[in-house]
Amino acid sequence: MAEVSYLDGPRGPLAYAYTEGDGPCIVFLPGYRSDMEGSKAVHLEQWAESTGRAFLRLDYSGHGKSGGSFEEGCIGDWAADAALIIKEVITGPLVLVGSSMGGWIACILSKRLSQTVGFVGIAAAPDFTEEEFWAGFNAVERRQVMEEGHLEMPSLYEDPYWVTKKLISDGREHLVLRTPLNMPWPVRLLQGTADEAVARETALKLLDHIKSDDMRLTFVKDADHRFSTPQCLDLIERVLSEIA
Repeated sequence: MAEVSYLDGPRGPLAYAYTEGDGPCIVFLPGYRSDMEGSKAVHLEQWAESTGRAFLRLDYSGHGKSGGSFEEGCIGDWAADAALIIKEVITGPLVLVGSSMGGWIACILSKRLSQTVGFVGIAAAPDFTEEEFWAGFNAVERRQVMEEGHLEMPSLYEDPYWVTKKLISDGREHLVLRTPLNMPWPVRLLQGTADEAVARETALKLLDHIKSDDMRLTFVKDADHRFSTPQCLDLIERVLSEIA
């Protein structure tokens, strides 16, 4: 595995691991409360190294090995963290690979990083703070978030976590499904039919919304949100080999 490096960020040190190689650099953007030590990120780094491809994985502030508080973060902060690392490390073209929230981050970065030449969304979750969190809250929960500043939410995988007023308010400043989303490069969306966190309708909505002449959506039957079975990892490899 590539050695973890750090650079100074506005909310503390930002951790990343870069593997040198040929072709567009593949940038892995992890999901909400996930990090660069996840199975997909580590597997793809090993695959990139074995095939001689450049690869970058990273942690947003408040995630993994990076500094800062998760509860104080928001979509805008994490997108800025990723952009800062990418601009520091990569000078040439890149392919954005976004898992869950990382798919939303990738959509935001695609408007900011002119060297982007491809996008792979894995169970991408654009606008989830509004479409999933806020839309799913009842009146009491909405009032608690906005007046008390946070709401404790159960997790399918880990301990309960906070959804904060800052996360909701900032998310509304970075929605990508309500404004044009042009991607003049290959786009591949991958989605499991048994995903318990992101509905297949979200993948279809993103498919309809992105403007690209080379775009495909692939459903994998019975795959869950982790999308990390050998079959799923093999599919990600094949997609990246095709567009990178």
